[in-house]
Formats: sequence, structure tokens, C-alpha cells
Amino acid sequence: MKLNKYLDVAPEVAEAVQNHRPVVALESTIISHGMPYPQNVETALKVEEIIRDCGATPATIAILGGRLKAGLSPEEIEYLGRKGQAVAKASRRDLAVLVSRGGDGATTVTTTMIIAHMAGIQIFATGGIGGVHRGAETSMDISADLEELGTTPVMVVCAGAKSILDLGLTLEYLETRGVPVVGYGTEELPAFYTRKSGFQVDYRMDTPAELAAAFHTARELGLRGGMLVANPIPEEYAMDHQVINKAIDQAVAEAGAQGIHGKAVTPFLLARVKDLTGGDSLESNIQLVFHNARLAARTAVELCRL
Repeated sequence: MKLNKYLDVAPEVAEAVQNHRPVVALESTIISHGMPYPQNVETALKVEEIIRDCGATPATIAILGGRLKAGLSPEEIEYLGRKGQAVAKASRRDLAVLVSRGGDGATTVTTTMIIAHMAGIQIFATGGIGGVHRGAETSMDISADLEELGTTPVMVVCAGAKSILDLGLTLEYLETRGVPVVGYGTEELPAFYTRKSGFQVDYRMDTPAELAAAFHTARELGLRGGMLVANPIPEEYAMDHQVINKAIDQAVAEAGAQGIHGKAVTPFLLARVKDLTGGDSLESNIQLVFHNARLAARTAVELCRL
């Protein structure tokens, strides 16, 4: 691919990909924009540890000094965590400019998928995906994550779409793009902090082997695009549906009143929801990322057996 000359794959990751061993990609926006320091660094390093314990190699992805990185050192993760929101939040539209300028970027779901695919990594674990924002019928605010899922052949394991979004329209958009939405152990789309949303997924699967077989078959069929696996947050960390929705409604109203839009919306809403819930949402966020990492690693192990 043309962009490969801009790509640095960590030796451990490159060796695993070359030898058909399981690898799981991880995003870096959650480090710089998703959590405060030092919880962001602690969480990122713990997620990598969980993936190793499940038999796979972690590959945290970012843009550093204009280089696309697939696999970061602990020092690089610390750098991103300390700089926080001073690091650019990099979506597809930002890649060329950041690389040409030698800049740093924390990768979203979109850019993590792009760089993972370039590096030969097929499975990616994250917290929640972006989607169609509430009020998108007038704002046209739709996350690039959905378009990438329709284009790039990477499985994304998440806790569903963030509950700050319009979940019904998000599912409609994914259907239009031909992206299968699979509920892991559930027929209902989880909504990030909560296990239920009232919306049905396309398919239910109950084992990592099932997920791997479906994704492998899609690749053999030559189908475009990825697969979205929605893995509900563990019951003990799930938040009350009414409490979280009340906080989200207030945060959305505040964002509108303050004229916040574009890529600033999601960080603002997540931060306000954390404040409004007394910090409970931060712990939920951390635990669901751990949960998704385990499932992604076990699925990557099964995929390598096919």
C-alpha cells in the first residue's frame, strides 16, 4: 500500500503478524482524550497485559512525529497520557496533514482501523464506537467510524455505540453500509455504560470461535468492510439506565447551549457525564475496555486457528 512507507510496526507485532499469531489493535484516543492522567496510562498498560494473558500480542496504535505506529512502547503510552488533549484527535481526514507535518495524533476508531489493516492486524478492541449523533437530521453529525466499518476489513469489539448517540439511526446507517452488528451473548445492542438499549442486533453469537468463523468467512468471500461485535459491559459495572440517560440528556443540552460541535462533542459529553454521575462512569468505562480486550484476544486466538 502507498502509505506503508509511513508505517512503523513494532518488531513484536510484525513478528506475530508474519507468523500468523494473534494480535489485537488498540486505539490511543482513549489514552489522550478519553480518561484523565494517570488513569489513562494505567488503563492502557493494563489492557495490554490482559491481551497478553489471553495469548495475543497487543498493538496500541498512534501517530508520533508523523509516523503511523502499530505497537507502542510503555514510554510512548506515557507520553500520550501526559500530553492528553494537547495531542490531536486524528480521524481519517487528519492523517495526511499530521504525517506531512510530522505531528502527533491519537487515533480514533477510524484511524486505528486504517493503520491496523495496513499492518495486517484483523481485530481491534475499543470502548465504544462513534455513530449518528442526536439531532443529526439537522446537524449531519455522523461519526467517520461508521463509514470506516463499511470500508475497512477489521473486526471491532466494543461495548456497543456510546449512549450519547442516536442508537436507532446508528444501526440504520450500519445496515446501509452492509456492516453486520453481532451481539456477544445478547440479542440487544448494549449502550456502552448499560447493557440494554431497546434495539436489536443483527445476530447473536456466544463464543469467540463463532465470531472468528464469521469474520474469516467474510474475508474468504471477498466482502468489503468490517464487523462490529457488541459486547455488553459486565453486569456488576453496568450503570442504571435512567441515571445515565438523565446525565446524557443534560450533557447534550449543555453542549448545544455552548455551541460545541464536531470532534469536540464526544470528549465534552463523556467528561460531563463523568462529572454528573460522580465519577461512576469512569470506572464503568475502564471495566468495559478490559472486558472487550479479553474477548478480542480470545477471538484473535481462534481466528489464527482457521
